[in-house]
Parts: sequence; C-alpha cells; structure tokens
Amino acid sequence: MTENQKEFEEDKNLSEEKALDEEMEIDQEEGLEESGECEEDSTEELEEACEPENLDETGQETSESGHEPRRGLFGKSRKEKKDKKDAQIEELTDKYKRTMAEFDNFRKRTEKEMVQKQDLGARLVIEKMLPIIDSFERGLATLSEEERKEPFADGMDKVYKQLAKAMEELGVTPIEAVGKEFDPAFHNAVMQGEDENFGENIVAEEFLKGYLHHGTVVRHSMVKVVNC
Repeated sequence: MTENQKEFEEDKNLSEEKALDEEMEIDQEEGLEESGECEEDSTEELEEACEPENLDETGQETSESGHEPRRGLFGKSRKEKKDKKDAQIEELTDKYKRTMAEFDNFRKRTEKEMVQKQDLGARLVIEKMLPIIDSFERGLATLSEEERKEPFADGMDKVYKQLAKAMEELGVTPIEAVGKEFDPAFHNAVMQGEDENFGENIVAEEFLKGYLHHGTVVRHSMVKVVNC
C-alpha cells in the first residue's frame, strides 16, 4: 500500500469518528430536553394534587356539597380532641387525689391505733393499782370514828383520797352496783339470794368494786344478785 492510500484511509477513519461523536451529542441533547419536560409535567401534577379542590371564600376547606368538613363519630373534629398533655395532667391529678386520700386514711388509722395502745398501756397500769386502792379501803373500813381521828389513820385517809383523785384524773371511775339492776356487761354475779327489800334481778351487795377507764371496763364488780 502506498503512502497516499494510507493517508486516505486515516482521513476516512477520522471522518467516521467525527460523525459518530456528533450523533452522540445530538442524542444526549434530545434526552436532556425530554427529561426536563417530564420534570415540569410531574411538578405541575404534584401542584395540582396538593391544591385543595373545595375552598370557601375565607380559604378554608369545605366538602363537595359546600358544607363544613366532616366531624368524627362523637361530633368532634380532630382539633377539638383532647391534647395528650391534658390527658396526662388529668391522670396525674387523679393519682395525686388518690394518694392524698390513702395518706389521710393511713393518718387516721395510725392515730386511732396510737390512742388504743395508750389506753391499753394505761389500763395495764390501772389494773396494778386497783389492789392497792382495795387495801386502803379495807383498812379504813375497819377503823372506828375515834380511830380515824388519830394522826396515823388521818394520814392514811389523806393518801387514799389523793390516790383516788389521781385515778379520777386519768379517767378511772367506779362502777355503780348496789341498788342497780344486774348488768352482765358491768357486774359479775358470785352469789344469788332472795330479799323482799329489793326488786327483781337487783344487786343487793358488792364484794369487790369495779372500775371503768373512759367507759371501758377495767374490772367487773363482784356482786350478789337477789330475786333472779
């Protein structure tokens, strides 16, 4: 092959490559134009879809019939429903009220238990003191009027009265028995008999005095009941 032929072949190849490059550039430009048109079409479709179809004069959305938006099952729109914070506030308020009520009940129950324990402790002490009072009363009952005037007997009587006053200040009171109708809640019948001077089921004699502490029996009276 001569040099002229080689140059001719090289020029031919260059021309073909140039033609192919131009065709590819044309195809790319057409593709970009088509994609731009598609993007514009899709943007217009989205804007149309987002625009509310039914608006009133104030710009608010209405239904197809021109009325207000549909409400929920209970006649409340979404805006009228309770906010989560309001529901949480109500829940916490309810818990607070319940806690305060439980605390108040606990306080009252504790105070009642404390009073009961104090009364129980006081009654235990009173029970120990009653035999001492019984001994004072028996000893003073054996004295005559002249013997009571003696300094020693007078001193014992004053101590007895002081002890009885202290017991009264603690809420201790004696149970009435003689001449009263027998009551098993206060009296303990250890003897029965007949006596025309008393009515039916009456306490005729008291052997051991009974006592109350704030209305509660500390010790029952030991009595004789007649005409049962």
